[in-house]
Amino acid sequence: MPFRALSRLSHTQAVFMMIAVTLMWSIAGVVSRQLESAARFEVTFWRSAFTALSLLVILPVWRSADRRGGLQAPGERARSVIGRTLHQHWGLLPESRAFWVSGVCWSVMFTAFMLALTFTSVANVLVIMALGPLMTALLARFAIGQRLPLRTWLAILAAGAGIAYMYGSQMLTAMSDTTASASGLLLGSLIALCVPVAAAVNWTVVQRSQSHGERIDLVPSVLLGAVLSALYTLALALPFAATRADIGWLALLGLVQLAIPCVLSVVCARVLKAPEVSLLALLEVIFGIVLAWWLANEVPGTEVLAGGSLVIAALVINELLGWRSRAGTLRIQTLNADARES
Repeated sequence: MPFRALSRLSHTQAVFMMIAVTLMWSIAGVVSRQLESAARFEVTFWRSAFTALSLLVILPVWRSADRRGGLQAPGERARSVIGRTLHQHWGLLPESRAFWVSGVCWSVMFTAFMLALTFTSVANVLVIMALGPLMTALLARFAIGQRLPLRTWLAILAAGAGIAYMYGSQMLTAMSDTTASASGLLLGSLIALCVPVAAAVNWTVVQRSQSHGERIDLVPSVLLGAVLSALYTLALALPFAATRADIGWLALLGLVQLAIPCVLSVVCARVLKAPEVSLLALLEVIFGIVLAWWLANEVPGTEVLAGGSLVIAALVINELLGWRSRAGTLRIQTLNADARES
């Protein structure tokens, strides 16, 4: 696998990789509906534990490929023997504040997302998670002074309107239905709200570290997040009740739905602006609802389909305008260079 190529992604490559990431993320809802007896905190524990185990294998292979390609980690001489070993194989950076902040953010996202799915529907959780772009844009604007083009602000507003319509309609239906669990919906929604908040902080930390020229790799913070999430939920997960089939499904989530896409999403964040990442991540909402509808019989209403269409339109228009803008800038730079040479 060309691990070194991941550090040299173009903007277009990062966009398509982020779309693939959202598709992998989106399987969590439908897979969680296949579980037989695993309880709430046990679901979160096993998924996080399998994520950590997967990354313990993936990261050394990745970093070994980097070393063969001549990419060296900075500052290894100042570390202890144990510190050098941990950094060499897994890229752990205990002296970096950004590393710890990002790891904690990942742990919150891992824990809150899966726990919220056990309280409320897939659609409700994904809709609330989609608040991420607005939170990320505002945080990036005021925390690191990242200027945003008008097209991004308009896309965020349009996507937010679509999400508000989707969520508002479902909330009104749940409140008027006597068979629905209003308390479960409320608790699940509040837990799910932790995901976009933590994501906004996480992406901004990644962008800030890059803008300040810090040569640190935040990919290992995904591993730290998985370990922390497993530790948070271990005591609450006992005694274990998961069947062998449940363990198999949760292992799939740990590797395919978390370990691989979360690492790739951090790589994408090095190329894309924080609001762009969050906007593309909204595709998880659409993919997740469709998969739950198709494979778990959680049928979305017409309001969900209408709001989702608005979200998709905002994403497509924003990216098309962005590609056109970058292409125009490149042509101008080329013409200026040709004029200087002549």
